[in-house]
This record gives sequence, structure tokens and C-alpha cells, in this order.
Amino acid sequence: MKKILIILFILFANISFSQDWKYDFEEAKKVAVAEGKDILMVFSGSDWCAPCIRLDKNIWQSEAFIKESSEKWILVKVNFPRKKSNQLSDNQTAHNRALAEKYNNEGSFPLVVLLNSEGTIFGKMGFKNVSPDEYIKMIYALK
Repeated sequence: MKKILIILFILFANISFSQDWKYDFEEAKKVAVAEGKDILMVFSGSDWCAPCIRLDKNIWQSEAFIKESSEKWILVKVNFPRKKSNQLSDNQTAHNRALAEKYNNEGSFPLVVLLNSEGTIFGKMGFKNVSPDEYIKMIYALK
């Protein structure tokens, strides 16, 4: 019985601290309107960009960010992997390129963009070597 409770606890903990990254911006806007949240869009090179990988590991996967983001933002990941084994579908690649043309025409990686539910930009920033709590404060400062 003890083992079952431990397993259930671990499963529940993983579910409660999981992130819901969206990959379709139009879907994200609809959810943002419905939930009254802003959108946090992240441009990343998940398999080649060292600061992107550090941002993911140090910030996006932190408990502080997971908790805060679930309450405040709809998360959108716009990924540009280079390795053949990580390639996205043609549709997703085209979708990501269109988002980059509109929101990341400078080609910065990583780039974090805070937007309202209609897609209007509040502000942008890149990688900062700070704690998750500091990074969260910096995101709020974009507004």
C-alpha cells in the first residue's frame, strides 16, 4: 500500500508541475483570451543554441517558473532545431518561420517575447544568467 501511495504521489507531482507549451500561436491566442492571460513566446534553437539550452534547464524547468507561468501566461515555444533527428514537420517549420518574420526579425536566440492575448508585443529580452525568481521579475518588467 505504501508503494502505491508513493507512486501516485510521484505521478501527481509530475502532472501538477508540468508545463503546457503551445506550438500553434492562433490556438495560444484563443486560450489567452479565454483565460485572461498574456502570452510568453520563446524562440529557441533547442539542439544547437547553448544559451537556449541553459534557459530551458535553469529557468523554464524550474519550479518557480512552472508555478508562475501556469497562473499568469500561455507559453508558446517557437523552436528551430538543426539536427536532422530533431526536425519538425514541414507545417510546424513554416509556422515557426512566419512567427519569426513577425516577432523575431532580428534573428535572436533565445528570444523571449511577452505579448497580450491579441499578439501585441509588450517587450522582448534574451538570455540572462540570473535566478528563476529574477528572470520572472524581468518578464513582468517587460509589461
